[in-house]
Amino acid sequence: MSVQNFIPTIWSARLNESFKKNLVYGNVVNHDYEGEVKGQGSTVKINSIGAVTIGNYDKSKGIGNPEELDSTQKNLVIDQAKYFNFQVDDVDKAQANVNLLDGGIVEASYGLANVVDQYIAGFYTEVKAGKTIGDDTTPIVPTKDTAYDLLVDLGVILDENDVPEGDRFVVVPAWYYGLLVKDPRYTKDANVMRTGFVGDIDGMSVYKSNNVPNTAGAKYKIIAGHKSAISFAGQVDSVEAYRPEKQFSDALKGLQVFGAKCIKPEALAVLTANKS
Repeated sequence: MSVQNFIPTIWSARLNESFKKNLVYGNVVNHDYEGEVKGQGSTVKINSIGAVTIGNYDKSKGIGNPEELDSTQKNLVIDQAKYFNFQVDDVDKAQANVNLLDGGIVEASYGLANVVDQYIAGFYTEVKAGKTIGDDTTPIVPTKDTAYDLLVDLGVILDENDVPEGDRFVVVPAWYYGLLVKDPRYTKDANVMRTGFVGDIDGMSVYKSNNVPNTAGAKYKIIAGHKSAISFAGQVDSVEAYRPEKQFSDALKGLQVFGAKCIKPEALAVLTANKS
């Protein structure tokens, strides 16, 4: 519906903003290479160093010649580009006692962030074989008595892969979080219930998001991992205000470019779960 349709009404001085999802996936990845983005199509080369051999020292034989370090290289390609482009008619601005352009920028910024959140969530496909609980054929159906334990099991998978204990996370959908808060092991900290603090399980920061990947409300991909697993890089390439040639209006357009790479798939584990 066009803003113009509201002209006969009394305009409020407040904007009615839409409800928004919690955006979290952008907070559980690393942004180490973000400053190296040069626009869409650019590539950031990420070097990784292999393990160093530890030997037994023999003072009569010495330590021998130094080994040459092995290195591997992965490419983080900035291959995603998303835009917004909206206008506010001069007549509409005259009727409105609010700054519609500012409100539009807020909505556009959220929209871009939501797209990025969903994009990063899709990296559950990078998890290594054998590092999953359940699958699309046999998804797990958690209950209030098992939901907590299943997340602990994801943490054990990370433990067995020598994943550092700091900066671990797990992202669950709202219905799964609802099961957790029915378990006294999770809610023993009064702050969890009183302030909405999401909490921790087995050293993992628990996040709640409506962007958890799923198939028609089933087969939710609950990702646990370490912040170093996925590297994200992006930037707002340009934002321009302009006057469209054929309208009496102010317009604003913007472009965001970004990309991500799973550089440590061994630092991810995935639970596939259906609602009970």
